[in-house]
Amino acid sequence: MRTARLIKMVLLLQARPAMTAAELAAELEVSERTVTRDAQALSDAGVPVYAERGRAGGYRLVGGYRTRLTGLARDEAEALFLSGLPAALREMGLEDAASAARLKVSAALMPSLRDASSSAARRFHLDAPSWYHEPETPELLPAIADAVWDDRLLRVRYRRGGGRDHAGTEVARELAPYGLVLKAGIWYLCARAGEDFRVYRIDRFTAVEAADERFERDESFDLPGFWAERAAGFARSLLRTEVTVRVSERGGRMLAYAGDRAAAAAALAQASEPGPDGWRTLTLPVESLDVAYGQLLALGPELEVVAPEELRARFTEAAERLRELYR
Repeated sequence: MRTARLIKMVLLLQARPAMTAAELAAELEVSERTVTRDAQALSDAGVPVYAERGRAGGYRLVGGYRTRLTGLARDEAEALFLSGLPAALREMGLEDAASAARLKVSAALMPSLRDASSSAARRFHLDAPSWYHEPETPELLPAIADAVWDDRLLRVRYRRGGGRDHAGTEVARELAPYGLVLKAGIWYLCARAGEDFRVYRIDRFTAVEAADERFERDESFDLPGFWAERAAGFARSLLRTEVTVRVSERGGRMLAYAGDRAAAAAALAQASEPGPDGWRTLTLPVESLDVAYGQLLALGPELEVVAPEELRARFTEAAERLRELYR
């Protein structure tokens, strides 16, 4: 474990001009005292780590020292090649660049590890799109991807979706494109519009023009964190109404697969204690009564709708029709 930490420390210092003990301790998840000991161990092993004291001090590598990738273990080399997403790279127009990069990394590896690329590819494949949907690559994706990599402002026309007052209307925007996200086969752009960060479906762009000028990227922007927050907020915003249901023990386990998993978990956590029959009563947030009907009907006899009466009546009718069908 210490060997892996020492290698990571060298790579961190190789990637940056200098780092303080506190910064290294945070990255390596150790104490500053451990950082001091590790730096001494590297120096003793011939790695030219230099410590500068004082308020502006820190650790740095002397003389442009560079390490090679010969220290990679087999599992590390294979994991490295798992990080590539061939379909996504192809859709962004980066397949050739990714292929060249893989060849360069392979050439830098020891001969015994040069089959890591094919070894990983034979054992893992990511199929991002959901079932029963044939994804289409948005025509403008490569141009948008170029702007993302180059930090270039984009002048776009965008077709709004959702919201009955604006659905289908086109708007012109100037965007600072920060990052791309591929979710269930659909591409999204996370961009700054004015002072706000927003999410745009790339298949709704109708025109894209990269500006000559570049924007100054906010280095504190965290793409995975931003996406997770917006995705969770979007999922919550869809749940506009509530239904009261009773579920059996089995129905409680099935509920997570019938709709929003987080909403189901929260509803079960706040549900009443099971009655003598083992059934529990809970209040479940849902998108609409129509959506709830389609989702909850899949639980069959493991769920009973208590309220609202409109939804209970639909389930009663469905139960009677099923009874007639199977009698």
